[in-house]
Amino acid sequence: MHYIDLALKYGGFTSLDKVYLKNKLADLPDADKLIFITPPPSVINAYFAELYQKDSPQAATDYYFDLSQHLQLLTKEPSFDEQKPFVRLNLSGKAYGFAYENDQEKAQVFSEEKDAVSDSLLFELAQIFPQYKIFLENQVIKMAKLTFDESQLETIAVSDSLLSEAVRLNKEWLKLTSFNQEDLLELAQDYQGQRYYSYEQNQAVLYIKEDEPV
Repeated sequence: MHYIDLALKYGGFTSLDKVYLKNKLADLPDADKLIFITPPPSVINAYFAELYQKDSPQAATDYYFDLSQHLQLLTKEPSFDEQKPFVRLNLSGKAYGFAYENDQEKAQVFSEEKDAVSDSLLFELAQIFPQYKIFLENQVIKMAKLTFDESQLETIAVSDSLLSEAVRLNKEWLKLTSFNQEDLLELAQDYQGQRYYSYEQNQAVLYIKEDEPV
């Protein structure tokens, strides 16, 4: 796509700016052209928040993901020094941000300060972005659109809880759901493996890929 077209679609410029853009971009190398037409973080965050509130979380992330691809904002090392703009988040009263790291819509969530990652924080993210699964990868918070085969369901008896349910999806995978996060986490203590946090129909959800027995 032509840089002027990108500026009109993603940069906040209008058709009245075409001559200005043509003159400003004429002698710039490609990398500087992208920098020039990329909206500042304040504009990206304001539009993201507007879409989230007025439309849906999906609409907001679609906008940001599309912009990240076309304006080359994808990064595997996002940080608050803001070499590239990112979307800011307030999680449990603390400053976080997220940025997409590849064109598979995998995102990285990072904090301004070094904070321990808790289950409640991951569930908070899952509530904010129910279209994504939240998980840890090498102690880094990631978000991605993941689907799991739920066609083979075997119910597992759950004692001492009327709010929780456990099903085995196959030999490796479990799905735990509950209207109470504390109950869910207590139930999850019986299973070891990679966890994926989600929210469905007001219920906290944990998908667990169980560790292979030693």
